[in-house]
This record gives sequence, structure tokens and C-alpha cells, in this order.
Amino acid sequence: MSFTQEEIVKYNEELKGKTPLEIVQWAVSKAKKPVVTTNFRPYEASILEVCVAAKADIPVIWCDSGYNTPNTYRHAEAVIAQLNLNVDLYVPQQTVAHRDVVMGVPGVDDPKHAEFTKRVKLEPFGRAMEAHKPDVWFTNLRKGQTTLRDSLDILSLGANGVLKVSPFYNYSDAELDVYLSEKGLPNEHKYFDPTKVLGNRECGLHTSN
Repeated sequence: MSFTQEEIVKYNEELKGKTPLEIVQWAVSKAKKPVVTTNFRPYEASILEVCVAAKADIPVIWCDSGYNTPNTYRHAEAVIAQLNLNVDLYVPQQTVAHRDVVMGVPGVDDPKHAEFTKRVKLEPFGRAMEAHKPDVWFTNLRKGQTTLRDSLDILSLGANGVLKVSPFYNYSDAELDVYLSEKGLPNEHKYFDPTKVLGNRECGLHTSN
């Protein structure tokens, strides 16, 4: 499955008034190998719930950097159990303990930060995408998160040709709070991403994909 940029614009206009579930159902109907990615950050339960509602056995790619807080790991286990997620876990090729000795956690201005990000996030993610070779990638990108994300829409094309689908693109935090409450889903606000530090900073997944 492949779309031209003109088709993306047309479909975005058509999907603008649809619910997240309708958007996911539309994309699943056109996909051969859909996946959803997660790191169990705040509001991630929403994208996982809606994807499972549309396709119960959809592969859920979890790239765990190894730096999650205990609360995030407990949250992840709870959501996995509640939604019966089909999780495929990817982790860095080096343990946190080993990396702490040779590199630590470099600050964003440290020249080693790019290599750190590659090791803990980009390499495992690339390995996951190579293994699954998806044609549709569900993600929880939302307008207002970063400058890059403001330039996207419900549908966007990744650099690798994968169709990225963000069914909650136009949702605010307040609207997602309501959505999670209505679905009886937990949220997680103690998430830590050592590759971003700042909430409005991209880690590289969506700039390279």
C-alpha cells in the first residue's frame, strides 16, 4: 500500500470529522501489516485501546530504553493486562549498568548525547521496524507537542514510506483525560525519557521516520 502526498491531503480532509476508532478502522482496512508503537508515556493507553478495539491482535512494539521509572513499568504491566496487548519488546543491546559505566546519561548539549540516543532508542526502534516491516504505523503524535508535530496531520508519510496514523492528533490533554476516564484506563505522568529531557524536544524517531 502506498499513497501520494495528494492522496494524504485528501484523506486527511475526509478523516477530520471522524472519531479515533473510525480513523483506526479505516487505516486497518487498508493495511497489510499494521503496528502500533508505545513507550507507555502519558496518554499512551488511549492509542493502545483504540488500536486493539479495531484489531485485537495488532502487534504492539514496545521499545524500552531501560530508564523508565518504577511507576511507568507498573503502569505498562497494568495496561498490557487490561487490554491483553500483543507486545513485542525491544531493548538496547547494552544494559543500563554497562552504559552507566562507559557513558552515563549525557546531557542534551553533550557531544555523546546523539550516540546515547542512537543506542537506547533509535537502534532498537530500527530493529523493530525492520523485523515487522509495517505499511501502517499507529502513533500518538498530537498537535501542539513540538514544531515538527504541528506540521503533520492525522495521516503523514514517514521517510521510509510507512503511513503514520495519529488518530488523536487534534485532541488536547483535557480531551484525552476524558477519553481515558470514559474507557476506564489509567494514565502515567511519572514517565522519564533520557533522550529528550525537555517535553518539546524530538528524540529522533519522527525526524528520521
